Amino acid sequence: MSQEFNRPEQQPYVPPTQPQQPKRNNTGIYIAIIALLLCTNIYLFINRNKVAEERDLAQTQYSSSDSSRRAVEGEYNSALARLDELVSKNAEMDSLISDRNGEVAQLRKQIDAIVKDKNASAADLGKAKRLIATLNGKVRTYEERIAELEGENTRLTESNTTLAREKDSTATENVGLAQKVKLGAVLHASNIRMTPIDLRRGGKKEVETGKAKRTDVLRIMFDIDENRIAESGRKEIFLRIYGPEGNVLSNAAYGSGVTTTADGQQLNYTLLKQISLQQNQPVKDVIVDWNQDSDYKKGSYNIELYNDGYKIGSGTVTLK
Repeated sequence: MSQEFNRPEQQPYVPPTQPQQPKRNNTGIYIAIIALLLCTNIYLFINRNKVAEERDLAQTQYSSSDSSRRAVEGEYNSALARLDELVSKNAEMDSLISDRNGEVAQLRKQIDAIVKDKNASAADLGKAKRLIATLNGKVRTYEERIAELEGENTRLTESNTTLAREKDSTATENVGLAQKVKLGAVLHASNIRMTPIDLRRGGKKEVETGKAKRTDVLRIMFDIDENRIAESGRKEIFLRIYGPEGNVLSNAAYGSGVTTTADGQQLNYTLLKQISLQQNQPVKDVIVDWNQDSDYKKGSYNIELYNDGYKIGSGTVTLK
């Protein structure tokens, strides 16, 4: 009798399972790269705008500076045109204006240097405008001098006609020569300025001011140009100061008085200043102080200077 044994049922072979690798999550890396690119673009955008703004600002500043320089150049050309007109009207002005060592030539030299400098600063242009104002002041004085000469020439012509009828040509020539010499000897003032002074510590300290209520002294300063005809010696300069209301300031206790103009008219003056003149030598920084008992009023104060009956210069200052 055979015995049957139950054999275990054979199972199919299954190879061992390999552990699976976790999938990599690259989302964070992509976000970091995108953020980096975004920041870079923002930086480049802002930097480009900043560069553009700086370029526009530089262009605006250059345009403004160039416009200011051209405006100053226009004022200077106008002054030169007036000088040329003076020469055309009076040949004697030619030597005065063309003198390389003269004040006009020195002014022109300084102004030329600034006007021709395309990189001139605002301060340089401001200096040029002040120099042009001084040049125009001299031109005005020359124009007044020529007008006076023309008036004198007219009177001399009439006198010569009368004397010719009387057959006294020698006397006519003498009168004409004397008049020309007299006019040529008249002094000329330049660089005229007025400075309000505030006295402190009992007058021991002086401080410049622009306010009327703080003004104690009105200080006038000016130069007398060289004169080749006037003889050396003591010369009198009469000063007339006009207040804001147009009245001539005067006080006999402080030196005010009356003089006579070249045409015989009486002229009230505020102050008289005597200077020591050397022929053909300028007198620099003449100082005259005006004191008054009453308070100074707000407004413009104008000054006129006279010598030998002729107006030789003017200036102004404004108190607030």
